[in-house]
Amino acid sequence: MLFLVALLLAIFVLPSTWGIVVVVGAAVLDLAEIGVGLWWSKRRKAAVGGDALVGVTGVAVGELWPDGQVKVNGEIWRARCDGGCEAGTSVVVLAVEGLTLEVEPA
Repeated sequence: MLFLVALLLAIFVLPSTWGIVVVVGAAVLDLAEIGVGLWWSKRRKAAVGGDALVGVTGVAVGELWPDGQVKVNGEIWRARCDGGCEAGTSVVVLAVEGLTLEVEPA
């Protein structure tokens, strides 16, 4: 947008020498803005799928002896806890196997 405004100014308002300077300056600023935008969008990878759940804390909805359900990030998941735990216990997700979370008490 800045480039288009500078181009219109160069054609209709400014003398030819200043018009060239304004158009080149606007083009440089637009390219810098695009470069910063690309860098900003690629600065970190989005955590998706099962990898996003590993390390997250949840709460056991029912008893886990060893199977049961846990609530993680507002969603109820099937879970397995080898050591077992009572309902309401805070748990940490260790791994994801299919649709079952491997958890341990926090």
